[in-house]
Amino acid sequence: MMSTADMFSMLALGLLGTGHCIGMCGPLVIAFPARCGGFAAHFLYHLGRLTTYVVMGGILGALGAGFRMIAAGSGYLAWMAALQVGFSVVAAVFLLTFGLMQIDVLHEPAWLSLATPVRIPGFTAALRAAQRANSRFALYVVGLMLGLLPCGLSYAAFARVLPLADPAGAGFLCLAFGLGTVPGLALVGTVASKMTRRYRIYSEFLSGLLMIGMALSLFADAIQALIGRSG
Repeated sequence: MMSTADMFSMLALGLLGTGHCIGMCGPLVIAFPARCGGFAAHFLYHLGRLTTYVVMGGILGALGAGFRMIAAGSGYLAWMAALQVGFSVVAAVFLLTFGLMQIDVLHEPAWLSLATPVRIPGFTAALRAAQRANSRFALYVVGLMLGLLPCGLSYAAFARVLPLADPAGAGFLCLAFGLGTVPGLALVGTVASKMTRRYRIYSEFLSGLLMIGMALSLFADAIQALIGRSG
């Protein structure tokens, strides 16, 4: 189940990963809302991203809950417990991998490093629509699409909620992660954003350590569950 520690960990992951977000999205995507109408445009853009994060979290939480219900309905409690352990291990492996990439122990795969917004189907059209008069809602669509952009940081957040088997809790944790990314991205072009870029290497290192910590916590939960079953 979701805990307060989980919520703050996801929020911290978003905050510490701001430098990564700025470097990956690029100045076009980050500065674009400002050129389309200031606060309202920024709000719609980030609302779109947060919507995608919450939906993805809910889907992953529902997936885990569905497997759990199937196992419980079939009377296979042992299978249900094994599924929970399996989800925890898979999530831990993903988090550990992304964490090691953040601290440069592992190399980022080519498919992830080459990910750009223009590769998303319909992104260019939505971007053009957002430039037209009275088309700020298109920025919400742009935000929705960017939430699906292949990104180690967001994938790590999604991996963390996989074992929850709780759609609402998983969606809430992904919302916390998304909210953590908002302040730095919204302040691009200010002194705060310059500081974020300057200290990006440190923030990425800390976010990597946080991912590794989450992975170790999930591994510990899985081991504890296996010991409980054997006992």
